[in-house]
Amino acid sequence: MKKHIPNFITLLNLFCGCLAVIFAVKNQLEAAALFVFLGIFFDFFDGLAARLLNVQSEFGLQLDSLADMITSGVVPGIVMYQLFNRALNIHEEVNNGHSWSDTWHWLENEVHLLPLFGLVITLASAYRLAKFNIDENQASSFIGLPTPANTLLIISFPLILAYQGNTTINDIILNKWFLIVITIVSAYLLNAKIPLFALKFKDWSFKNNAVKYIFLLISALLLVFLQFAGIPVIIILYVVISLFKK
Repeated sequence: MKKHIPNFITLLNLFCGCLAVIFAVKNQLEAAALFVFLGIFFDFFDGLAARLLNVQSEFGLQLDSLADMITSGVVPGIVMYQLFNRALNIHEEVNNGHSWSDTWHWLENEVHLLPLFGLVITLASAYRLAKFNIDENQASSFIGLPTPANTLLIISFPLILAYQGNTTINDIILNKWFLIVITIVSAYLLNAKIPLFALKFKDWSFKNNAVKYIFLLISALLLVFLQFAGIPVIIILYVVISLFKK
């Protein structure tokens, strides 16, 4: 019976991801973010449960990647798509309804092409997860930014807009060039050959996990003082610490 416990937790991750997709498609990005956070929480603990119960399996690995593809692959792509749409709408209002983006007319619907570029994140996430499944060198560390970390980066932007935004911050986040750069950097980091440490604990000693404990402490402080704006800083810090650790 205990071998099914991690898989059940993984399915909770998948369920949260499906709810996040629904809210993201409706452009309710704050609600989508809530279920993304819950999904990533379950994603962390399914692996931990498997290790504690000593029931790791190939089936569990594949199920975990399928769940991650929704929560940390499809959702961030849709969120970026919606951010591009918001940027597009703001620009149209400023320019009296004249769009700077080409459009595609299909089945009597007008689809702006630029927001579709945000789905590059979904494609890059799928490629990264496929590589991870067949790479035996990522058991205790990662090569490239993990999809959950990348999703936290993307989902932080609508949260900053909703709860911490001001005119300057909003203008930066809802700038088409900023979103284009973030999309490209995100896709690159997901598949870059950069070794990054994993938050997996074989034991709880400080000696063997000093970097992880320090990173978690700094991350907690950044979230307290910067709130959602601290998430992009944490992701940058994660990459920098990993490079220095290597």
